[in-house]
Amino acid sequence: MSTITSVSTHNAPSAIGPYSQAIKAGEFVFVSGCIPLVPSTMQIVEGGIEEQTKQALTNLKAVLEASSSSVGKVVKTTVFLKNMEDFATVNKIYEEFFSGLEHKPARSAIEVARLPKDVLFEIECIAVANK
Repeated sequence: MSTITSVSTHNAPSAIGPYSQAIKAGEFVFVSGCIPLVPSTMQIVEGGIEEQTKQALTNLKAVLEASSSSVGKVVKTTVFLKNMEDFATVNKIYEEFFSGLEHKPARSAIEVARLPKDVLFEIECIAVANK
C-alpha cells in the first residue's frame, strides 16, 4: 500500500483553506492550486497577469521542491484563467517556465468566473516524485 504524505513549505503561501499545499501518494505528487500570493506577506503580488502568472509558477516550483520533485517531473498541469484573453500572455510565460525540459507536460486551460481572492491566474499539477 502506498504512503500518503501531506507537504508543506514556508517558501510558498500557506493553504488558505482546509487542504494541503501538496500530497505525495506513492510515486506521484499532487500540487494544489497555486495562486499569486507572496509567501512572506500572503498578499497578491502587485501587477497584472504577467506578474501574477510568474508568482504562481514560483509558488508551484517551491511546493514541488518541498515535495521531493521538480519542474522537470511535472506530467500534467491545469491552468485556470479569469479571462481567456490573457491566454497568449500566460502561454508565453508558461513556455519559458517549462523550457529546457525533455518533455512538455500535458495541460488543460480553463476560463473560470472567479478565482480565490479574485486573482487572475491559478495553476495545479501532478508530478512524479524523486525516489
